[in-house]
Amino acid sequence: MHELDHYIYPHRVLHWLVAVAVLLSLASGLTLGFLGYEGTLDLLGNALTNLLYTSHKTLGVAILLLMTLRIITRLAFVVPDHEPPLNAFERVVSTSVHHLLYAGLVAMPLVGWAATATGGFPVEFFHWHLPGLLGKNEALSQTLFVWHERLGWVLVALITLHVAGALFHWRIKRDNVMKRMSLFD
Repeated sequence: MHELDHYIYPHRVLHWLVAVAVLLSLASGLTLGFLGYEGTLDLLGNALTNLLYTSHKTLGVAILLLMTLRIITRLAFVVPDHEPPLNAFERVVSTSVHHLLYAGLVAMPLVGWAATATGGFPVEFFHWHLPGLLGKNEALSQTLFVWHERLGWVLVALITLHVAGALFHWRIKRDNVMKRMSLFD
């Protein structure tokens, strides 16, 4: 395989690690969002509810760290060419979705971090408590949690477009787009 046929291996690994972390984070976030604290507590009990909240926060911090590394590798290394080249529409949609995904995957954990801190809750990464960076402000916390939820739905839509595009290139066009991010050479 030609060196410009795919992203560098660390970038591909980061892509799939982010994908798994985002899916788990969305699953836990949707669970917490639909059930609320009391509903989650009633359904899962105290220990599992606390584990779910800690896991969701940990995944958010992990996504932020992984996305920082992804941005560094994306800027530092050559982006592989599309072979065959994308048409103008595909190029605009692909670029737009990718840029919005990157922005959303950085903004989402930052807004969650701020919402958690201003709500007076611990910002956790596994069992470590990270600095809140903002003081308690319940009104601001409520607003930030609303935006955190909205960003979650935007990410669901963007991920759906991203996966649909990947499947389109893989199963319909049968071009080389999928091998660019494949873990297997």
